[in-house]
Amino acid sequence: MGKLVRSLVLVGIFIFAAAFIANAATLDDAKALAQSAAAFAKDNGKEKAAAEFGNPKGQFTKGELYITFVDFNGVVLMHGANPALAGKNLLESKDPVTGKFFVKEQIEVAKTQGGGWTSYNWTNPATKAMQLKKSWVQKVDGMDAYVVCGIFQ
Repeated sequence: MGKLVRSLVLVGIFIFAAAFIANAATLDDAKALAQSAAAFAKDNGKEKAAAEFGNPKGQFTKGELYITFVDFNGVVLMHGANPALAGKNLLESKDPVTGKFFVKEQIEVAKTQGGGWTSYNWTNPATKAMQLKKSWVQKVDGMDAYVVCGIFQ
């Protein structure tokens, strides 16, 4: 009987792990959500976009994915996981591990490429641990602003 219970527990753990992995966000998911958010901001304006990006039950919060909306001066218009950051200027923020100015890098990518990948260390809202995050930066057409969406590595 003990072997049967152990086997059933192991099967349950395997099924749970497989389901978790299957539902984990991918880089493609992050890029697609950022591009969709940029289009939404372009079509609806800063205020409506900021409200939607900050809505934890809205269309731009999907599991571990959320949108950060930032203007080209480094001011956070909305942070989907931490709305208290709205209005804060993060232009001079440094990655605590590498020391690079990651917001300046994001602005440069948005201005020069329109969209692209950046990596930086940030506090994971789920675990509260500092982790490497790879994010897609997407310029919002018609605005001096961009959106960011990424996954923790």
